[in-house]
Amino acid sequence: MDTHSELREFLMTRRARLTPEQAGLPLFGGRRRVDGLRREEVALIAGISVEYYVRLERGNAAGVSDAVLDGISRALQLDDAEHAHLLDLVRASAATVGAGRRRPAKAGQVSASVQQMIDAMKDVAVLVQNGRGDVITANPLGRALYSVLYDQPANPNFGRFVFLDPRSHDFYLDWDDAAAQTVALLRSEAGRAPNDRSLSNLVGELSTRSDVFRTLWAAHNVREHRTGTKRLHHPDVRDLTLSYEGLQITSAPGLLMLPYSAPPGTDSHDKLQLLAALNAPTHSAQQPSAP
Repeated sequence: MDTHSELREFLMTRRARLTPEQAGLPLFGGRRRVDGLRREEVALIAGISVEYYVRLERGNAAGVSDAVLDGISRALQLDDAEHAHLLDLVRASAATVGAGRRRPAKAGQVSASVQQMIDAMKDVAVLVQNGRGDVITANPLGRALYSVLYDQPANPNFGRFVFLDPRSHDFYLDWDDAAAQTVALLRSEAGRAPNDRSLSNLVGELSTRSDVFRTLWAAHNVREHRTGTKRLHHPDVRDLTLSYEGLQITSAPGLLMLPYSAPPGTDSHDKLQLLAALNAPTHSAQQPSAP
């Protein structure tokens, strides 16, 4: 990916979404020719020269300091995910290796002990994915919960499922939100791993085949996979509302474990246990008869 263009477009889209009123600037008469803040207004709030900010927005990030980036983040009112993305883009644009960047994770990098732990979580649906949204592994309940995802002809991938599989519109009760989140997560990964060929190929495929993806991708929104709620419609147990936590696997950098659960006593908890029972392994061995 062209890191200079990515940095330029990210800053421009963040600047365009802020009005002077939102930034705490006085309004003067006359028609404004740009959406959102002007470059000089961002520079003023950030406490840097206009020339310095213009150079950065053009993708030239050589020598930019963390203090300057902090000032720009405050001026553009970036959240934590956006600030981290800005740092990744600047490091990539400046062709430096920063602590926030990582190599793309390879499939199958979960250790046997981690897999054993995941499989032991029988009351919780667990998936492990990389930054591209590829499902690396899951426990039996996780595979049962996302059974439609595993029906893909290629390796399971959330981006392909959401945007290329019509069944995703039934599976996600909040499909628009799921679509926006999926793209925002891919955008964040693109900042961390701009040279990931598999990620570039995935983005190119989705952009070519989905108008919705292409529109969302152009918005340059980013987010981190931390915690949240999913409302799903499963073909076997119908509607579920599940909470999830994004947990980094320290022994496998770049991989994220996602446990899905519901509070005991709720309808969704009962349905999740029913799904576990429906997909429990069968044992053919005869049990010894009682004496």
